[in-house]
Amino acid sequence: MTALTRESLLAVLADGREHSGEDLARTFGVSRAAVWKQIGKLADWQLEIEAAPGKGYRLARPLELLDAADLRRRIAGRTGPVRLELHTEIESTNGRLLARPPPPGTLAVCIAEYQTAGRGRRGRRWSAPFGTALCLSASWQFERTPPELAALTLAVGVVVRDVLARTVRVDARLKWPNDLVWDERKLGGILLELIAEAQGGCHVVIGVGLNVAMPPALLRRLSDWPRGAVDLATATGAVPSRAALAAELVVGLDALCRDYAATGFTPYRAAWRAADFLRGRSVTLHEPAGEIAATALGIEADGALLVETAGGARKRVLAGDVSVRAP
Repeated sequence: MTALTRESLLAVLADGREHSGEDLARTFGVSRAAVWKQIGKLADWQLEIEAAPGKGYRLARPLELLDAADLRRRIAGRTGPVRLELHTEIESTNGRLLARPPPPGTLAVCIAEYQTAGRGRRGRRWSAPFGTALCLSASWQFERTPPELAALTLAVGVVVRDVLARTVRVDARLKWPNDLVWDERKLGGILLELIAEAQGGCHVVIGVGLNVAMPPALLRRLSDWPRGAVDLATATGAVPSRAALAAELVVGLDALCRDYAATGFTPYRAAWRAADFLRGRSVTLHEPAGEIAATALGIEADGALLVETAGGARKRVLAGDVSVRAP
């Protein structure tokens, strides 16, 4: 008989159907009070549990739980060596891989159903209820620092956009330097972190966060964008398979990391420009010295953002935050 834990209880409730407390107690060989106690603990993962007197418990939305063996089958024969970790709960997938660099030639992948300390750019907190987003990080050891390393985030954006187009038929736009956009709303983001090594190489960790099927109330407050955030369930009209998305992202990021030292940003530049969300828009540059009003002109060959200020001066932006100004 399976022991009653949060994980085992959630595996039963994941189908979104009603399960009576009596049936659950019988399944796990425990009291109904023990079931009720574990139900309460699911709230720690921000899960919405509906309890109907005389009927039982059900999740507000069914969940597709990820399975490591299934993911390995999906990527088998399509990548080089991959070290895959799947966690029910973790502080940060990026943090995990920063502390555990892979050997050269191996892509390390860490996926979590729930992050307790997920991070976005500039240390911003990024949080999503259990199983409602895709929280995936990949890391790679470059023996020599690759050309156009600063543009690697943009190349990752192209890879993620291609996966979304092929897997769920979502035509996302790319907002410099690290956001994915659909219908003027934030769909996901990329966080790239690296550690330079004394021998001239570097350890790069690529974090990808995608909103898959989140509670509508959370989407409204998840982003400070004028129109807020959006998820793939809204964009497609159905809840897509997180397993399919995760597998395709691993395959795409594996190819990117293995090729980037030789190719740099060149193979990705045209695709990024075609999906550029900012080009031609009035934007605000948020810099330490203050805010600057400008018009985005697109990206240059090395991935830098080119803008024209109100005074007509052109400025290359290599790093920083950029927001769209209201008309």
